[in-house]
Amino acid sequence: MNATATTPDTTGHSAVRENTLAITGWGVVTSLAIGAAEFTTAIGEGRSGLRDVTGMFDEDLPEDQAFAMPDFRVRDHLGRKGTSFFDRSTSLGLLGCTLALDDTDLTVTDDNRDRFGIVLGTTAGSVKATSDYSRETLEGDRPFLVNPVLFPNTVMNCAAGQSAIWLGLKGVNATVAGGRLAGLSALRYARNQIRRGYADALLVGSVEEFSPHTAWFSHRQHSAEEGRAKVGEGSAVFVVENAEAVRAQGRTPDAEVLAVEVGTYGAPGREPDAGAGLADCIGRALSRAGVEPAQVRAVATGESGIARLDDIERRGIEAALGAGVWRVRATEWVGECQSASGSLQIAALLAGHRGHPELDGAVSVVTSVSPDGGVGAAVLRGWHRARGDHRS
Repeated sequence: MNATATTPDTTGHSAVRENTLAITGWGVVTSLAIGAAEFTTAIGEGRSGLRDVTGMFDEDLPEDQAFAMPDFRVRDHLGRKGTSFFDRSTSLGLLGCTLALDDTDLTVTDDNRDRFGIVLGTTAGSVKATSDYSRETLEGDRPFLVNPVLFPNTVMNCAAGQSAIWLGLKGVNATVAGGRLAGLSALRYARNQIRRGYADALLVGSVEEFSPHTAWFSHRQHSAEEGRAKVGEGSAVFVVENAEAVRAQGRTPDAEVLAVEVGTYGAPGREPDAGAGLADCIGRALSRAGVEPAQVRAVATGESGIARLDDIERRGIEAALGAGVWRVRATEWVGECQSASGSLQIAALLAGHRGHPELDGAVSVVTSVSPDGGVGAAVLRGWHRARGDHRS
């Protein structure tokens, strides 16, 4: 860690740049912990979310351990009524949204629910739900006798749609299918919606479920990578608003999202080089944020032990920020969570700020790399949470 690179704003306030988003609450659901407070404690104590998943499904799994939640039942958190037919992705996303609302001082009312929406990132929705539904049409006595209640689970926007219905939010409702870049892409989409006046507040994040399908896919693709992180699942969701409006109301956010940039380059080993592309992406994000590279305290990376992807991320970070910048690897706590990874990286940074006022105003960068050559970077400035709300 390069302590001299940190220039915190000890006043707890800073000049708000145009189009800056404020994060005023967040929720997280992982095998490590559920809820922002417990997640913060778990990271501080150095816990691991690795669990025994033997017997979690009727189908065989390639490995006995994963960063998954064998005992997770959404009804234990939200009750049985209305949740019986939710797939796992919807359950994780909805609980993340609910926890984020519980963590913010912004209240949903009839006066603002039309301007309050949801943006969730995903890879392809619930692959298990889609596969199970298709399988039932083939194995049942009649294809048309498949349970119609299960059909909504087969579409990618199920989690965002069901969450909006459950929470009574009538604003923008969007699903961003971005794989590893889903979290950052959802945040960028949300910034544009608020900037253009389509919403005043949004629940923004991403979700990934663990299933035999995701476990076997990862195993077939990366089993030769001895140091790869085991597969995980989870969701992280943030309440985001216009930062200038939040400051004008006398509220202090958990963080400000100063910039989000993405780009598409060559797959690993192909041109144009994604490592150089990531360096350019980080540079553009810092320029938009008005931040110098020397001011960056930490980088939350998506490194997962897959050599060709980690190499791209390492080279991009070192080219843009130098080799000495402190790197935070969220996969050590929550595993490889695919589309939820970027959001969980942000949650790890917020957890670092929550109980540490000495870090107020410190700037961090979040990076993400996908196997197809997609890269992304976000710049955040964080503050601690001294009380149960955000009022100054």
